[in-house]
Amino acid sequence: MRFEGSDTYVAPDDLKIAVNAAIALQRPLLVKGEPGTGKSVLAAEVAKALGAPLIEWHIKSTTKAREGLYEYDAVARLRDSQLGDPRVSDIANYIRRGRLWEAFAAPARPVLLIDEIDKADIEFPNDLLLELDRMEFTVTETGERVAAAVRPVVIITSNNEKELPDAFLRRCFFHYIKFPDEETLAAIVAVHFPSLKPRLLRTALTSFFELREVPGLKKRPSTSELLDWIKLLVVEDIPPEALRESGAKALPPLYGALLKNEQDVHLFERLAFLDRARR
Repeated sequence: MRFEGSDTYVAPDDLKIAVNAAIALQRPLLVKGEPGTGKSVLAAEVAKALGAPLIEWHIKSTTKAREGLYEYDAVARLRDSQLGDPRVSDIANYIRRGRLWEAFAAPARPVLLIDEIDKADIEFPNDLLLELDRMEFTVTETGERVAAAVRPVVIITSNNEKELPDAFLRRCFFHYIKFPDEETLAAIVAVHFPSLKPRLLRTALTSFFELREVPGLKKRPSTSELLDWIKLLVVEDIPPEALRESGAKALPPLYGALLKNEQDVHLFERLAFLDRARR
C-alpha cells in the first residue's frame, strides 16, 4: 500500500514520503501547514489511491474525545422507559458509535481523518493517546471491548492554532506542508484549469506571489483562494494586461477572492496612494 499522488492531487515528493512512512510505521500522520494547502483533502486522496474507505471526523471547539469513541444517550433511554419501550432493558440500544469505533470496526483497512485537532481544548489530544496507540477501547456501560481488526491509516490535520502536547507528538509522524513554489502551483492550477492560456497563468501567478510577499498582510492568500481567483478571471475574461497594471502596490482585479479582511484591503489602498504620491 503506497501513496504516489493522483491526477487530481499534486503531491510533492516529501509529502508522498511522509504518507508512506506513516503507513509503514503504523503511526498517525500529523499534517500541518497554512490553511488552504490541501491538508484535509489529503486524506480523501490517500483513501482513493489505496482503494480504502474514508471516515472523517471534523473537530469543533466543543468536541470531546469520548465522542470519537461512542456516546451514551441517557435522555433517550429515560424517555423510552417512561413510554414503556421494551428496548430500555438493553443499554446497548442507546450506545451511538463514534468515528473511531467506525474505523476500528471497518472490515477493510480505512483511512481515518481527524480534521483540525487544534480546534478542541488542550486536553483533547491527550484523551485520545491510549486509543490511538493501542487501537482499542472499552465501552464502560456494557463492558464491550472494541479493538481494530485492521489498523486504520490515521491522518490528523492542524492549523497550529494551539500547541499540541509532547506525549501526543511522540506518537505521530509529523509533516509540514510547505506552501507550493511557482512550478508546483502551476501544476495544481493546470489540474483544475487544463485549458487556461499560459500567458494568463504566468501573469496571475506572478501577481499572486507579489501579493503574498507584501509586508504586513494579516492573512496571505492560499492555494484554494488562488483557484477561486483564477476561476473568476476566466469567467470575467480579464486579460493578462489588467493584472500587470495592478502590480504589487495596488488591488488586483476581483481582489475579494484573495483578500479576506478589511485590514489587508486598507493596506493595499495605502500602498497605492503612496505609490501615486511618489510619481
